[in-house]
Amino acid sequence: MPRPGRRLASTCIGTVTAGLLATGAALAAPEAHKGGQGSDIAMGAYLDYGPSGIARIPSLSRWLGGKEIRVGHTYLPGDRWAGIEGNVGFLEDWAEWRQAKDDRMFVLNVPLQERNEERVPDRQVARLIRAGAEGAYDHHFRKLAERLVDLGVPDTVIVLGWEMNGTTYTHRCAPDPENWKAYWRRVVKAMRSVPGQEFRFDFAPNRGKDAIGWTECYPGDDVVDIVGMDSYDQDPGRSFDDQVSQPYGLQQHVDFAKAHGKGISYPEWGLFRRGDNPEYVRRMLKWIEQHRPIYHTITDYCPHGVWQCKTNPQSSKVFRDALAPDRPGPVTPTPVIPTPVIPTPVVPTPVVPTPVVPTPVVPTPQIPTPQVPTPQIPKPEVPTPSPVVPAPVSPSPAVPSPAVPSPAAPAPVSPSPAAPSPAVPSPEAPAPVSPAPVEPGPAVPSPAVPSPAVPSPEVPAPVSPAPVDTPVPVPVPVPPPESPAPSASPSTKPSPKPSPVAPKPDPAPTTPPPPPVNSKQWCMPLNFGEWLSKLIGAQSLCVKFDWGKDSGFWPF
Repeated sequence: MPRPGRRLASTCIGTVTAGLLATGAALAAPEAHKGGQGSDIAMGAYLDYGPSGIARIPSLSRWLGGKEIRVGHTYLPGDRWAGIEGNVGFLEDWAEWRQAKDDRMFVLNVPLQERNEERVPDRQVARLIRAGAEGAYDHHFRKLAERLVDLGVPDTVIVLGWEMNGTTYTHRCAPDPENWKAYWRRVVKAMRSVPGQEFRFDFAPNRGKDAIGWTECYPGDDVVDIVGMDSYDQDPGRSFDDQVSQPYGLQQHVDFAKAHGKGISYPEWGLFRRGDNPEYVRRMLKWIEQHRPIYHTITDYCPHGVWQCKTNPQSSKVFRDALAPDRPGPVTPTPVIPTPVIPTPVVPTPVVPTPVVPTPVVPTPQIPTPQVPTPQIPKPEVPTPSPVVPAPVSPSPAVPSPAVPSPAAPAPVSPSPAAPSPAVPSPEAPAPVSPAPVEPGPAVPSPAVPSPAVPSPEVPAPVSPAPVDTPVPVPVPVPPPESPAPSASPSTKPSPKPSPVAPKPDPAPTTPPPPPVNSKQWCMPLNFGEWLSKLIGAQSLCVKFDWGKDSGFWPF
């Protein structure tokens, strides 16, 4: 793990190393990163040391669009030897995760000393290194190997004594490099002595010289399987290009591993001193893709991470876009070359006209609505009694003017001939009588005073009773008594007024025109037009009226 304290590098060593890099190192520009599609580089992240770190792996995979997380990475505690021996419960959880798929890889960082982060001084560290080189701690590592084999993870990648070129850990190399290398060799031999083991040991210094050039701590090809490097975005090197070209930088790391026939790894990398730096993440991912390490795991907690640490959103986007599989990039449209269109000659199809058979139109007969004329009922006039009376007239009760209903059709008004009444020898003054309509009868003679003519709407001509052959008496002038003049009021009884002039006989009554066949029926011819009249014949509209007593329209 990176720490701010760093020792100054020797000027001479730095100068020589820089010259070697300038003459022998090929700093080719990295190829374009192809993302996670089809990449066989095992990728992982340190999410937590125990079960919570395992539980977060599926979530990280989903965040990366389903990219498979093939590397599980954790650390043994370095406070006491019991932890270094593997007497911790979370190893069982990691062993179970590893065994779920054959292509998974379990990476375990193992400290070389207890009290590993207690900042033990160099003099004491030197004594501990010498003790280890003499075999004082071999049994601790043998127990660890047995524990891993028993859990079913004999192929664990052991990152032993990591960042040994720095100043942070008690297992650092600088206080006694030679004995440190001897101590490493004893540990590897002790763990390989356990039956069934298939461990691979990863030698992983910090990038840069730090307290000592990491090449001075390299224990030998026979006890190293992978040459790794922890690289964070911090000094030495102000840019990514500086991190590549600096002494003991990324390029020297690649070249050293190649020279020793070893694969490379990046057990720890991430952001640090320069905050959210998407350019660093982009360039580091391109570097990884170009040089294809056996595995790489980003340290995903603040300030280094890109998923669990929310303070690096730009770097997070770059990381996700680069590693998420099957994320389509920008689509370059293919230019469309138009194909010339050769017009096909159109052969006209002869159109055979379909004969149109006219549909006969049957005219709808227009039946006129008969107009029934509204009868104009003339106001009946009550005639004044003629001064000429052939004979003394018996006083007749005044007939009140009846209320004439509106008949359906008008009829001409014709006066009824008055039948002469026989002379009464002793006329008496009429007594006031309540008016009542008198029904005329043919057998009873009527007084000489003519009755007021009432229009009859039932017939076109008035119908009168047939004359009765009775002897006409000779009128005798009798002075009539004085009587009041007839009044139009129905409540006043009219009295006949004698005339001083001798009465003249009435002219003989003329024969009235014959009544129609049905005196209660009135017909009107209808004209429906020439065509319909031929079809249905001559028609007429007849209206029949009932003027009987019970009809309510009897005028007398």
